[in-house]
Order: sequence, then structure tokens, then C-alpha cells
Amino acid sequence: MQRYLKRMAIILAFLLLAPSIARRTAGQEAQQSQQPSYTLPEYNAEQAAAAEKDPQARIKKLDAFVAQFPNSTLMEYIDQFYYQTYYQLKNYPKAIEYADKLIALDKADLALRVQAIQARVQLFGLAFDAKAPDAHDQLTKERDAALMGVKLFPDLKKQPNSKVTDDQIKEGTAFLEAAAGAADLQLKDYPAAIEAFKAGLAINPKDAVSDYRLGLSYLAMTPPQSLDGFWSLARAVDLKVPDDAKVKDYLRSRILAYEQPGCDSQVDPQLSELLQLAANSPDRPATYTIPAHDDLTKISQASTIITVISDLSAGGDKAKMTWLAICGAEFPEVVGKIVDVQKSEGSVDFMVFTSASSDEMQAATMANMDVKVWTAPKPATAALPNANSVNLPPVEPQPDVVRLSKDDPIRFAGMLVGYDPSPFLLHWDHVKVDPSVIPEKAGGAKKPMPHRTAPQH
Repeated sequence: MQRYLKRMAIILAFLLLAPSIARRTAGQEAQQSQQPSYTLPEYNAEQAAAAEKDPQARIKKLDAFVAQFPNSTLMEYIDQFYYQTYYQLKNYPKAIEYADKLIALDKADLALRVQAIQARVQLFGLAFDAKAPDAHDQLTKERDAALMGVKLFPDLKKQPNSKVTDDQIKEGTAFLEAAAGAADLQLKDYPAAIEAFKAGLAINPKDAVSDYRLGLSYLAMTPPQSLDGFWSLARAVDLKVPDDAKVKDYLRSRILAYEQPGCDSQVDPQLSELLQLAANSPDRPATYTIPAHDDLTKISQASTIITVISDLSAGGDKAKMTWLAICGAEFPEVVGKIVDVQKSEGSVDFMVFTSASSDEMQAATMANMDVKVWTAPKPATAALPNANSVNLPPVEPQPDVVRLSKDDPIRFAGMLVGYDPSPFLLHWDHVKVDPSVIPEKAGGAKKPMPHRTAPQH
């Protein structure tokens, strides 16, 4: 992003105001109809510098003017020639130096001062070195100049024969508010940066870079204003901020760190929803939220397999929150009844029903859980249900589970990796079946239903 901003075209004609500002020669002619405030030699020297085409030669003529007429009333025009010429020479610090001199001339023509402020702000990105010893001072001056421009801009319309339009006032003000915010952001004055960016965006809500920087400012607060930060970054992506793909990846990483859901892939639908909503509203609605990690932890700690099944079966926001908290969770003990066995190469899927009631388990004929047990080493490329990105550690294969059959009880530890809402089915992987429930030989006597303990994870 910084590289992009430094590559931005700098229009040194400062086109926003240039068409609306009367040429200095016209102003001078008006002065000549009265008593001029400068001498003919001053005027001739200033005109000679203005007519010089070679930038280096023009600098020499400007230096000669200052040496000969240090207190001239034409100094505001000399300073203007200086900063424009140093821009041509790509000496941006010197260009800013002379723009600042013109800005500081309280009695100078208002339009020339505002134009110099615009010039200074546009040049700052080319001249600023964040590692310079005076970087803080440079940023402070940049912010102060931009805020001065915000204050002075509306006065342009009050000038005699002004051709400045309301749209130009708005555009210039938004530009300078964004510049003040950018300086405040680097100064780590995040509340001031937020105030400036919001002021600029209120005028120009399609300023993608300001939305991006506003998002960074929210996230840098102590404590971070995460939801507002996410919203502003999403707006920036929607508005096609430069490097929008990288900004989107960054936004995803910040949501992931804020939420820390059980499965990383759960962030993707949330991100898609956020981008869709932010595209239609500059401001985050009070009703929009993303659960924080602490919220999910509370849900996870209070969950059992029975409450998980109940919450997920209910659908809606409750199911979304529960799955955010539970996906990828490991449960040390789950019991149930096998209602079907589906064998494949290297694994067995036990279709299992579980309930808080032993009688319901005994009578069950339909499964509410798919329990995958590996009978051979699990392939590294094995896909998980619902494409959840759960990174499973190695699990010891259990070839003897093939002796389990329909209607057998089962007790196991495992990890939740997915679920189907309708018909409802929980998916388990990284499963370890309790050896005590596995018959000693195929067709052996069935063991009693295991005693059910509190099925917390």
C-alpha cells in the first residue's frame, strides 16, 4: 500500500484550484492601476524568473531576487516559483520548504496559500522518510498544514471574483482531511486519525484508501475497535483499494485472530457476508457483530455432545455460534449405538446414534453421527467432510474395530470435523475407539451399552 501511494501521480499544476485562481499578472495589472507596492526593478526581476524555462537557471534568478529584494511584496510569487521549480528538479524536500514559506505568509493571497498547502500535501509522500531523525516533526507539520487547509478552503468562495465551486471546496476538504488522518495514523494518534478519516469519508464515501487507513486506525486502538476496523477494511476491499487481494487476506487474518474459531475455514463465509454487507453501507450497523474468542470459549466450555446436537439441529444464529465454537473440538468420551457400518479401504464409518437416554439409544434405527475410524495409516491427503480445514495429528490405526457390527455399543474419543444440517449428521475424525467395547472375535457376544458419563470435551 505504501509503495502504491508513493507511486501516485503528483499533479504539480494542482489542478483542483488552478482553473479557478486568477493569474498573477491579472492581479498585478489591477495593482498597477493604483499605486504598486513594489518597484519596477522588483517586477522586472520577478518576471525574468517567471519567464526562465531552464529550472536550474530559474533557481539562480530566484536566489538573486531574494538576495536583492528580501522584503519584497512579491515574495509570495517567488516562493510559489521556488516550490514549483524544485518539484521539476525532483528535489521534494526543498519544494516542501518553499511551500511552507508561502503558507506561513499570512498576508499572502489566500488562493496561493491554499494552493501551496495542496502542493505540500501531495509532495509529502515523495519526500517523507519514516527513518529520519525528525520524522515525527515532519509528520506533525504535514498534519498541521492539512488541517490549516481544511480551515482555509471554505474562505476561497468569499474572495472577490472567486470561481471556486462548492464541489471543489468539498473535494479539496476531503483530500486534506485524508492527508491529516494519514499523518495522525503514522503519529499513532489513532483517535485523531479516525476523526479525520471519518470527516473525509463523510464528504467522499468512495475513498478506498481512507477506508483502508480508517480500518488500520480502529485496529491499532487500545483496546482495538475490531468490528469497526473489519467493516472499514471490508469497505476498502469492496471499493477496489490498491492491492485489494492482499488487504482481503489481511482482513481474513485479523478476523481469524479475533475470533479463533475451531476451524479456520469458518472465517470464509463470515468474510463473504461482511464484504457483501459493507458494500452497501459506509457505517457498520449496530446489529452487525462477529463473536470474539472469549464468547466462543464460553460456549465451548459449556457444551456437551447432547447440547451440541440440540444447538446445531435448531439452526439459525444459535447453530452458527455453536459450530464456530465446536468445530475441531476433541471430546474424550462419547457413547452411542451403531446403527450401520460402512467399510472402505483403510477405514470404517460407523453410523452411530447417541442420546442422553439409554432407552432412546437402544431403540434408535437412524444415526445422528458418522464416526470415521482408520484401520490403516491415514493418507495425508484424506479429505474431510464439508471441506473443513482441520489439521489432524497422526492417529493410530485400529484394524480390530472391523469386529464391531450393527447394534453394537461404542465408546470413543474423537474430533468433530463437520456436520450436515438435514438430515442431521455429525462427522467425527481422529477417532480412538475404547478397546473395551470391541469384541474379542468377529461374531462374539455383544457387550452391554457402556455407562454414560458426562460427555463434555
